[in-house]
Amino acid sequence: MSADQGRYVAGALAAAEGWAVARVTPPSRLFGSNGLRTGADGRLYVAQVAGSRVSAIDVDSGAMETISAVDGPIIAPDDLAFDGAGNLYTTEITVGRIGVLSPKGEYRVLNGDMPVANPITMYGDRLIAGECRMGGRVMELDRSSGEARMILPDVPMPNAFEVGPDGMLYMPIMATNEIWRVSLDGGEPEVVAGDLGVPDSVKFDSKGRIVSTQVASGQVLRIDPQTGERELLAQLSPGLDNCSFVGDRLFVSGIPGELFEILGEGKVRPLVERGLQWPMGLAVASDGTLFVADGGFTYTLVPGGGLETLGMLFSPGFPGFTRGVAASGPGEWVTTNSMGQVSRWKPAEGAHEAISAEHEVLYGVAVGPDGAVVFADGPAGKVYSAKGGSVEVIAEGLKLPMGVAVSSDGTVYASESQGGRVVKLSGGKVETVVDGLEEPQGIAVAGDTLYVVDILSKDLIEVTLSTGARATIASGLPVSAPPGVRPHLLGGVGNMSGPMVPFAGVAVAGDGTVFVSGDAEGSVLAVGRR
Repeated sequence: MSADQGRYVAGALAAAEGWAVARVTPPSRLFGSNGLRTGADGRLYVAQVAGSRVSAIDVDSGAMETISAVDGPIIAPDDLAFDGAGNLYTTEITVGRIGVLSPKGEYRVLNGDMPVANPITMYGDRLIAGECRMGGRVMELDRSSGEARMILPDVPMPNAFEVGPDGMLYMPIMATNEIWRVSLDGGEPEVVAGDLGVPDSVKFDSKGRIVSTQVASGQVLRIDPQTGERELLAQLSPGLDNCSFVGDRLFVSGIPGELFEILGEGKVRPLVERGLQWPMGLAVASDGTLFVADGGFTYTLVPGGGLETLGMLFSPGFPGFTRGVAASGPGEWVTTNSMGQVSRWKPAEGAHEAISAEHEVLYGVAVGPDGAVVFADGPAGKVYSAKGGSVEVIAEGLKLPMGVAVSSDGTVYASESQGGRVVKLSGGKVETVVDGLEEPQGIAVAGDTLYVVDILSKDLIEVTLSTGARATIASGLPVSAPPGVRPHLLGGVGNMSGPMVPFAGVAVAGDGTVFVSGDAEGSVLAVGRR
């Protein structure tokens, strides 16, 4: 365990002479904020899927301690619970298992056969866990052997549940927008409340009332379990995930990495401010608006303003866990998602249309001057171009292509992440533009200049295309992991997301400012001339 105040960073950030580098969004302290549980020490323990980390936070000072690090044994923890001996049980959603971490730091897999493992709770010495998927199972697990006993089969996306004062299990059911209760012995479930804001957690206050977060509406509700009568405790942003009591003090988590104390009368106290979980692809629209792809959330950043949520997984028409992005017209964006789909998204209309689908792992995307959409499928080693309803391969056999860019004359460029180079694709030929790189990912072209983010050297590199001259204009970038740290590459989450692998994007604004995704610390950086 280690004391810290936030996420890891890559090193000392610096700019070359004549350049300046600054963070346009602050670093995030958490890799998202999912499951929330109060420990015997009175601290909040926070499960963080995106970072495979568990942290403990002092609710008064905000001091944070890492309980399980990003390269520790716990992978993608979504929820957590403690037994009386201080053992920490975690649902590891992307690998479909339940793990247990002892107070001495010893870890073991308790049950490895729970696809989309998510909710977990203790009731006395009984451990109950479930799967947040259509047809999910809710089961009681033997804490020694991990053997499972079915409580309720075929449940439509149960999430963070809790046993109430009456000994019944109360479950938020996301797919039906209801809260159910069922006996721990099984049997027919009963609907307690419906027509909510997509409930994703249930806890009980000291008076036996349900407190439930609503992921789609951002509401924190208090519900009478007998009458179903409800009261709005707070209205927050969409994306809430869980809640926990410290005594009678109520705290809630938000997926992007925020924690709030609910003070009553609609008032809240931020404990940890919202941050970015990754971020990944970046794009600049003609009006200077910056689009930030952050997986399950997307944001815009207007010049001189702050981040504004553009969409999330539960928004109408959201194009899925978003990795790559390109501007394609007023109020319109082209995105790649983790399910292998390229989409044209119009957020204001709450709709997207598929341009191409069923690819392996998609990364960068760009739109050419003729409207062609160019995108890279890393594991397939291919770069595609889509236009007018047809999709063609314009390069194959590449070594994990990630970033793509199209110049004003229609020339296509791609980074080979495992090949250590950037190539030009023309007439079926692949020509090296710059080599000797370590692990290039995001690229962008502005006029005669190519910009490349190298995640191993932690550099932003500028290349003059006409001469081949190159220079490092920013170094020590907070991208990827620091030396010696090997974070887990995350798989998918049921039908909600495919592999959640990172991607350090780059984009250039009209004034020449270069934006870079600082995925190690959850920030966006701006590099510009002095």
